[in-house]
Amino acid sequence: MSDLIGRPAFPNLTELELPALESGINVADGHARYEPSVSQHKIIDRLPELFCQAAETPVSVLDREAQRAYLTAVGQHSALTGTEVLSCYSSSVAMEIFSLALMTCGVRKVALIHPTFDNIPDILTRAGMHLLPVAEDHLLDGTAGLPAGIEVLFVTTPNNPTGWILSRDALAHWARICASRGIILALDTSFRGFDERSCYDHFSVLAESGCRYVVIEDTGKLWPALDLKVGFLVFPPDEPLPLRRVYTEILLGVSPLVLLLVRCFAEDAGEGGFAELHQFIRSNRDLLRGRLAGAEIHSPDQASRISVERIAVPPGMSGTQVSSALRRRGVHVLPCGQFHWAEPEAGAQFVRVALSRPPGLLRAAADAILGCLRP
Repeated sequence: MSDLIGRPAFPNLTELELPALESGINVADGHARYEPSVSQHKIIDRLPELFCQAAETPVSVLDREAQRAYLTAVGQHSALTGTEVLSCYSSSVAMEIFSLALMTCGVRKVALIHPTFDNIPDILTRAGMHLLPVAEDHLLDGTAGLPAGIEVLFVTTPNNPTGWILSRDALAHWARICASRGIILALDTSFRGFDERSCYDHFSVLAESGCRYVVIEDTGKLWPALDLKVGFLVFPPDEPLPLRRVYTEILLGVSPLVLLLVRCFAEDAGEGGFAELHQFIRSNRDLLRGRLAGAEIHSPDQASRISVERIAVPPGMSGTQVSSALRRRGVHVLPCGQFHWAEPEAGAQFVRVALSRPPGLLRAAADAILGCLRP
């Protein structure tokens, strides 16, 4: 574990994702960009009806129903009765609120999982946090050492880009440690819906431990709904951080139409939609791996089930070089140095490919990657 001295002087990952939205083959961002399922199309076909329903229903009712539908679909039943839930425009907004609440209370020392998506350390750093990296493997086996004075342990599970998950036993272990030391345990579970192994009831484990906790849930990566999404900021009602106060300083609430759509998509997910999603991502992962088989290219994350895939580039190349070369061919992937926010060179040999795409587009991306990486 080592201190983060400064931020890298290269573009953040979102800056690299933006050009991919305009042209070319986009397998950069992790959002869902493929044809909705039959049942999802039925929801979309009801948009005029849903618009009127959202206009006529109290927002508080729509908010509770969206929260209930989503948290039930991902197995977080204890959150329905034992927590306070704030609905946000996105998980990034929820992250901003959490960071500002920490800053307001003078919290500064955060142990953060390494690697992870770079907007998490960026937001925390901007709020004045002093970050210390904690390796995934050491979190899983319980050997990570948290130095004296750590005030927050922040874990992304499932983690982006590796697909790593914190098991129930590991969560219970760290929750007990946090409870004994007065540390806030923060979880970002934005990719939870892709992996049923992460759908055990985290909130029952957290409540049993007695630790302070804040959990960020998100719907934004799950459904091809033109980025209509909600992030949920979840915490115990007696949490002393001024989360609700900061929330109300930033926003009044989420669109009632979006809340209603999230409820509909979450109910569909719970009634078989998640099984379809898991099969779709699994099939696309197999397609990508199969297309790249036989070359000196492999995935280091064989157990991953989330909607992105890391690829190790051949020796003598770097992820930044490969992503730049592909971009010149009109194919957009992400280099992985930025995920390794405290040690960019540790991610230098990888690129990340998004799997939530039509199979034909993913096949074209794989062929371009193969052409670029083949020795």
